[in-house]
Amino acid sequence: MAEEEKKEEKKKVVTIYIPPINLWMVATIILAVALVFVYLKGFPTTGMFVGVSSQDAANKAVNYINKNLVQSGSVSLLSVNEMSGIYKVVTSYQGQNISVYVTKDGKYLVIGSGTFDMTQEVSTTPVSTQEIPKTDKPTVELFVMGFCPYGVQAENLMKPVFDLLGSKADIRIRFIATVQGDTVDSVQSLHGLTEAQEDLRQLCIMKYYDQKTYWNYLMDMDNNCYGKIDTKDATALETCWKNAATKAGIDVAKIQSCSSSTEGLNLLKEDEKLTGQYGVSGSPTLIINGVVYSGARSSEAFKQAICDALTTAPAECNQTLSSAGSSQSSGGCQ
Repeated sequence: MAEEEKKEEKKKVVTIYIPPINLWMVATIILAVALVFVYLKGFPTTGMFVGVSSQDAANKAVNYINKNLVQSGSVSLLSVNEMSGIYKVVTSYQGQNISVYVTKDGKYLVIGSGTFDMTQEVSTTPVSTQEIPKTDKPTVELFVMGFCPYGVQAENLMKPVFDLLGSKADIRIRFIATVQGDTVDSVQSLHGLTEAQEDLRQLCIMKYYDQKTYWNYLMDMDNNCYGKIDTKDATALETCWKNAATKAGIDVAKIQSCSSSTEGLNLLKEDEKLTGQYGVSGSPTLIINGVVYSGARSSEAFKQAICDALTTAPAECNQTLSSAGSSQSSGGCQ
């Protein structure tokens, strides 16, 4: 899946960046929220100044977002119109329609609960460096979107690390999604409803089965379902996940019951909280003991970063895993 690359120097120090705005999630924010922030901050809306044209305001917003807020790809303008004394600008980003709002003087941009002064650039320089703290049992959280190719790649690279270190580190998969209501179809996930459903199934498997069983299921899904069938084909996917579950010794009916109810949604809400807490915006993102990992993507690099986070490294850390993988800049889903 990944190209062979030279083994990179092992690093203990990682860099924490100001998290980029997760624009695909902004589509879930309603107009009322944006307007509240405009008025609470006291920005003028009507009758107090000569505003810029709607087209100029929209162009300024799109240029500002592309220059300062997106990590990969670009936002394009779909439409703009005036409403309630401000401009509503509809943009497109990676297949998602996203509404943002601009004050009529063309100065302030509102995205969800965030307000940006477009006369000021957002710093993308590292704000601090922090060494991953050492613990007796590191907490390792790999945030992914279930059907993101880069996330799937990271899962496959992490599996040998899990096999090697076992219970010496708490290695968990976390999912990037937004729960908007009380039903499964209210979940917003970048690759659609079938991705959300699979996220919920995996969370339920993690709840009711040990990590070895979960990882066996995950690898079966990644290698025999993902990439081999259309993940938007709900019927084919249903057959495939059930086969993977049966082979792993998982009770299909139990997982169906959990994943189609509030039980599964509540598990996903916990991941959503962590996503916000860490400022995670892209798949994959690796967090070790609460610190964002920014090194290479390979089994060996993952293993070494986790071993460096152990108070006392076990003998297993002396074993070398594959350095085949991808560089940090090889891609991700936003």
